[in-house]
Amino acid sequence: MQQIKKKVGKVMKYSKEEVLQYMQEEDVKFIRLAFCDVFGKQKNISIMPQELPRAFEHGIAIDASAIAGFGDESHSDLFLHPDPDTLMPLPWRPEHGRVVRMFCSIAYPDGTIFECDTRSLLKKAVQDAECAGYQFFFGAEQEFYLFHLDDNGNPTKIPYDNASYMDIAPEDKGENIRREVCLTLEQMGILPESSHHEEGPGQNEIDFRYSDPLTAADNSMTFQTVVKTIAGLNGIFADFSPKPLEDKAGNGFHINMSVKSPDDTDYMDYMIAGILDKISDMTVFLNPTSDSYKRFGCNKAPRYISWSSENRSQLIRVPAAIGIYRRAELRSPDPSANTYLAFALMIYAALDGIQNKLVLPPPSDINLYRAEDDALATFRQLPKNFESACAAAANSDFIKRYIPQTILNIYCNQ
Repeated sequence: MQQIKKKVGKVMKYSKEEVLQYMQEEDVKFIRLAFCDVFGKQKNISIMPQELPRAFEHGIAIDASAIAGFGDESHSDLFLHPDPDTLMPLPWRPEHGRVVRMFCSIAYPDGTIFECDTRSLLKKAVQDAECAGYQFFFGAEQEFYLFHLDDNGNPTKIPYDNASYMDIAPEDKGENIRREVCLTLEQMGILPESSHHEEGPGQNEIDFRYSDPLTAADNSMTFQTVVKTIAGLNGIFADFSPKPLEDKAGNGFHINMSVKSPDDTDYMDYMIAGILDKISDMTVFLNPTSDSYKRFGCNKAPRYISWSSENRSQLIRVPAAIGIYRRAELRSPDPSANTYLAFALMIYAALDGIQNKLVLPPPSDINLYRAEDDALATFRQLPKNFESACAAAANSDFIKRYIPQTILNIYCNQ
């Protein structure tokens, strides 16, 4: 039992047999089988422990027709297959009669992976990268607002506080919420790196240590669930939408990425060049709502396709770090993105840059928010709105190569 508890707490790999043993010894009564739709919205179905052997062997059927983009009533059966490596207890549930969660792959009745299973798309991207001789690592920084509820328990647009960037209590009322979130994540084996108040009133950010792509994506999904849960338990609402307040800073999802190879060659420049080259093509998957484009060009959200060291007005910045902490930070995505799709596309863009030795343009060591129009005219821009982002994706051979047409059609309402 102690071995299993240690493994669950530290997110180590364990077998189906160990998971079944954990269910018995830890008084688990409910198992949430979690997955997401094509937009990254988390879903789940709960089963009892006695159903878990069947879930591992055959999968658990769901009605896919009730989930947007997953099919219609004529072919509605899909099966969830739990991944034992993702077992996590939910600390906010009772100690006796515990609840745990596992992420799942999604398959047709014949066992074929469902083409809209975005977690499996990321798995394939990781495998393709490893076959090519590269490992990628990701770290996530997600921003969110905290708002008051009205007398009926519905969210308002009244911020939880009026603090600003890195303020402290008592102005920063989100301090205890962030603390509770971080401690809850730690109990789940997810290690936050730092947390602070952001620029907007009631806006917060929590950052994570880097990890492999699939773990980082799973943790990002878990993070949003934990924040929303802890906020709800404290009588407030957590909002991850890209632009909750019209005249305030939007919510960013800054993605830190690094690459390693067996020969320890530095491929960072090629990786960045690849992402810069493909960024317009994949923007609709990084910024999938009309409101996403209201962020661009203000409050440290980029508009131009550029890079630099440390400069937060750029699309990609290389933070001041050395050794294993050296990375590139993509600053355009927002938290409405499907993390699995975002990471998969970034991997494929990076691979394209590495394998084709794309030349990284010179850094843009200027403040793009204050630059003159003549200087700005030399830069390509990100798509200005959702419609132009859809057009860029629809006309991209890169997107057609890695994103199923079904998913593209769903995103662009075709």
